[in-house]
Amino acid sequence: MFNKGKELLKLCKEQNKKISEIVIEKEMDNNSISYNELMENMKFVLDTMISSANNGLNKKIISVSKLTGGDAKKLEDYKNKRNTICGNLINSAMAKALSTSEVNASMGRIVAAPTAGASGILPSAIITVKDKFNLTEKDMIYGLFTAGGIGEIIAKNATISGAEGGCQAECGSASAMAAAAIVEMIGGDVETALNAASFSLINIMGLVCDPVAGLVEFPCALRNASGVANALISADLAMAGIKSLVPFDEVVEAMYRVGKAMPESLKETALGGVASTPTGEGFKRRLL
Repeated sequence: MFNKGKELLKLCKEQNKKISEIVIEKEMDNNSISYNELMENMKFVLDTMISSANNGLNKKIISVSKLTGGDAKKLEDYKNKRNTICGNLINSAMAKALSTSEVNASMGRIVAAPTAGASGILPSAIITVKDKFNLTEKDMIYGLFTAGGIGEIIAKNATISGAEGGCQAECGSASAMAAAAIVEMIGGDVETALNAASFSLINIMGLVCDPVAGLVEFPCALRNASGVANALISADLAMAGIKSLVPFDEVVEAMYRVGKAMPESLKETALGGVASTPTGEGFKRRLL
């Protein structure tokens, strides 16, 4: 039904529907599934996301490698006990993103959204916005369908793989998905959602993938925390009426070209960036 953002925008305008509604219809047709079955499936996804986003807030979750862990609880405690710089909303969102990253690194169950390495961004974004605006579970589920539509366009026209496009393809795509989802959740129109998705990709275009010791832990978890902040600020920029000078489809294409231009050392090989620092190399030798 759609392969590009402009095609999705046209469908939404012609049918007077939200992104989520178009995506839901597409999923029902493609998979020969009823609306109720589809909602039940997405509710399972949402429940899994909520669990992973909350599991690390009140207890330390340590990775299998013992390289990282416990940072979600540190941030949650800091938010609850101190007068923070960014306030409760941003700190709460970052803590939830860190929690999912820690659940992933400890071999717990997460939802790849769109990848395991970027799995903390979308759950945290929709939970944070749901709590702030007192939204419903249905709003969250529909937000996930919106995110899925944006992620599908990026996957078809660029990449969501860190090994192919760097972290911009993983955390960037997740941020774009989240930004579009939360715009729709709070009543923004389709053009605003696409602008928000564009901003999210533009803000971290060129971000490299450089996991220390090749593990999806550091700096991956930190980039999930900054990724959800990116989604939230991108949504606010778009909701303020600011428009992306470059259309969403062209931003996606640019991200893909940038990823192709990156050297292999900066695309998940752990041969560049912080992974190749003396400290990073030291952890690699010790662990591997």
